[in-house]
Amino acid sequence: MAKPDLGNPQNTIEVLQKYKFNFQKKFGQNFLIDTHVLDKIIYSAEITKEDMVLEIGPGIGTMTQYLAEAAGKVIAVEIDKNLIPILADTLHEYENVQIINEDVLKLDIAKIVEEQNGGKPIKVVANLPYYITTPIIMGLFENHVPLQSITVMVQKEVADRMQTGPGNKDYGALSLAVQYYADPYIVANVPPNCFMPRPKVGSAVIRLTRHAEPPVEVEDEKLMFDIIRASFNQRRKTLANGLKNAGKWDLPKEVIAEAIETLGKGASVRGEALSLEEFARLSNEIYNYLHNRIS
Repeated sequence: MAKPDLGNPQNTIEVLQKYKFNFQKKFGQNFLIDTHVLDKIIYSAEITKEDMVLEIGPGIGTMTQYLAEAAGKVIAVEIDKNLIPILADTLHEYENVQIINEDVLKLDIAKIVEEQNGGKPIKVVANLPYYITTPIIMGLFENHVPLQSITVMVQKEVADRMQTGPGNKDYGALSLAVQYYADPYIVANVPPNCFMPRPKVGSAVIRLTRHAEPPVEVEDEKLMFDIIRASFNQRRKTLANGLKNAGKWDLPKEVIAEAIETLGKGASVRGEALSLEEFARLSNEIYNYLHNRIS
């Protein structure tokens, strides 16, 4: 196997010039050009030869080379057809890499894992396009893709949002969703000069280690997340008003008030003050009311 060589900025420039490649703003392309950051990502993802790794947005194959060295198998999903011939070139010495030219949001990843890895949990490692970070991560969790962990480069602000708790200005629906499925840990902060072209914002590598079991018990997962979204859609409103205005369940005011009361919170509490456990209890109260109403 060849030694990874694309972490060197000069080599990256040579490849881009050779293929007359133009960065596509619509795909949010910012290629990593720092070997220390690449080493840190591979190390923190704890990849071994036993692992199958899914990489999303391999670009010209910079991190893919590192992944191929460490993993048993790498499946790299790239949406930009102009990068496919470049990847064929930069990865030609790695026999354990498969490139798929598709939009990852339209792929049935769970099916691929079943076919290629016998349904055993995979690790996801990626330098994610920032404009679709949340749909990608939530898609992997909500579609119940067998996962051990997700180690990704994201916008710093988004990484902060994923691991923060109640009462913080960054706390919201994403924080709760990520923490329901995984344990988030920020591995490293990464400045703009580690990329080509340089993004306008700071970045961070975050590792999401999948929970073996969700940390809270909920009767209806979808209902809980609908309640969470409703409570954060209008952050300045009280939780009671947020749920009433959602209009989704046609809940009487007194039912909402009673459900909130079971949490030991005042009527004026806002959604941002509730923990994941409290949202689970609230959704179970509302679930029981809806369930009894139907029956």
